[in-house]
Amino acid sequence: MISIFRKFFTSKIGAGIALVVLVIIAIAFASGDIAGMRGSSAGGGGSAVATVGGEDIDANDLAQGATRALNRVKQQEPTATMKLLVAQGGVEQVLSDLIDRTALFVFGKDHKIIVSDRLVDSEITQIPAFQGVDGKFDQNTFRQALAQQGISEQSLREDIAHNITGKVLMVPATSGTEMSEFAAKRYASLLNETRSGSVAALPSLLFAPDKDPTDKQLAAFYKDHTDEFIRPERRVIRYATFDQDSMKAPAPPTDAEIAARYESEKSAYAAQDKRKITQLIVPTEAAAKAVVSEVEGGKSLEAAAREKGLSAANLEFFSKDELASQFSPEVADAVFAAPVGKLATPQKSPLGWHVIRVDEESKKPARSLDEVKDELIEQIREEKRRKAFMDMVSNVEDQFDNGANLTEVAKAIGAEVKKTAQVTADGNVYMKPNESVPEAVKPVLSTAFTMEQEEPQVAPAVPGKSYVLFDVTEIAPSAPAPLDEIKDDVKLAWKLYTGSEAAKKAALKMQAEIKKGKTIEQALSSIGKRLPPVQQVSMSRPTLTEALRQGKQVPPPVSLMFHMAEDTVKVQSAAQERGWFVVQLKKIAPGDVESDELVKGARRELGRQLGDAYGDALAKAIRKDVGVTRHPKAVAAVRDQLAGTGTQN
Repeated sequence: MISIFRKFFTSKIGAGIALVVLVIIAIAFASGDIAGMRGSSAGGGGSAVATVGGEDIDANDLAQGATRALNRVKQQEPTATMKLLVAQGGVEQVLSDLIDRTALFVFGKDHKIIVSDRLVDSEITQIPAFQGVDGKFDQNTFRQALAQQGISEQSLREDIAHNITGKVLMVPATSGTEMSEFAAKRYASLLNETRSGSVAALPSLLFAPDKDPTDKQLAAFYKDHTDEFIRPERRVIRYATFDQDSMKAPAPPTDAEIAARYESEKSAYAAQDKRKITQLIVPTEAAAKAVVSEVEGGKSLEAAAREKGLSAANLEFFSKDELASQFSPEVADAVFAAPVGKLATPQKSPLGWHVIRVDEESKKPARSLDEVKDELIEQIREEKRRKAFMDMVSNVEDQFDNGANLTEVAKAIGAEVKKTAQVTADGNVYMKPNESVPEAVKPVLSTAFTMEQEEPQVAPAVPGKSYVLFDVTEIAPSAPAPLDEIKDDVKLAWKLYTGSEAAKKAALKMQAEIKKGKTIEQALSSIGKRLPPVQQVSMSRPTLTEALRQGKQVPPPVSLMFHMAEDTVKVQSAAQERGWFVVQLKKIAPGDVESDELVKGARRELGRQLGDAYGDALAKAIRKDVGVTRHPKAVAAVRDQLAGTGTQN
């Protein structure tokens, strides 16, 4: 989970906010998350966390931004928590983005970049969330969307103006950038390079103390590393399922019901005579006769149409009445007078002259009530069963609305009540990684993690076929596990941490000795411990790229070699304090650049990166120009309140 936070908060979000502009707003409205918007009904202290060119960024904006950031992270990691987001620097990153955005607007305003009300109006009308069923801007939809999000129209208009200003400033700096062909060739040669080197591994446990920590040491370690022992939120979900098969069969249809159904659908059982046709419409009778002449001479209707820049349309079956109403009675008469496989005599309609080939005919005799009785009985039975089922669903909803509990309603409909073990938001059973929630619960899992206890709901499992009644009976909030319950885990973590610190010192000592001229093997032997032998590694960049593309795990030391200069030594930590690596890159063998397309692709990629660099430089210069003052105490107050360690205003 922590890696998810780190990956999210090391991405370049600030400049992206300015560039993506209104697309972000449109997507955000669609998902119920409006990035950067200020809620008109937000509570809180309202103190400034930063001042940018005379404009304050409110604490409420920062808190809401952090909440939205957490929601985005939760789309990848449902068990993510605000406490971990705060610990990983999320609040600071959100504040940085808000500062960038405000600085662009202030700079634009100072240099007379004014966004008119008419331009803002135009952008609002193009946001899909504000459009009605006809695809056009709808005032009522607009008001409802704002009300649902708790946003005032003025706040929305200000945010759109901010975004447009950012776009006006950033797009010229980041667009159309090109890298020289010389640099692109050098870069392209790197794409085929091969790197070779040596790796020494220093496992933490081989450097860990032999003795267990004292209770005092363990308590101090636990206090300093509490975030590593946070348990995700767990819930126990109670549920019961029911479907149409569990219902009592409805009464069979009466003769009167069958007769009434036959009468209402009599046209479906009447005799049918239909034609499937291919049609070409031309403007004049002469043109129609010319096409007929070409077809009679051996061409297909489709070929004759193509030569004239037209196309013949393959249409489905039509009755004579349908053809008459859609085109003209004369067209219908001609079609039904022509044999299958032949052209009908060209006839005129308001659309033009029709050249039609009759492809197939479909004739069905009329069917009497006795002949279709069994079919009608099954239709009526199915409709009764479906209606009774949906009436049952509505009745269940009514009972819940009137205060009935899940057990009572399940008993009334004959459904068995079951209960899950403690489960997390990702659907796994807590502390049992190989177990997950039952299939019946999966469709309602996300809803169950937003509910209060014992507030039952009903939701479709398979829409129209089966439903699930569910509620939440236990909620264990996300919190650090008590030390007494995880003492062995904390001991192991302490040993790994202590061993990792010692391994790090040894790795740094090796690095210094190698820089002085020792080989990596000599430096490793000087540590004085029985360690794994030095490994010789070699990999080409295409192999690395393909492995990453396929989602394969690339050893961190090998990946590090592709970020080093030749004949250098670096140290790197293993995941989860497991140890340290000493990596020596001995040789870089550039690849041959044989493809012009490879150079062109490299040039495009470098051009985009150059544009990003220009954008970053411009953003930094603008922040310096307008002046930015952060208010650490106010930021700390927001951070503490979000993490649950501060006081509520």
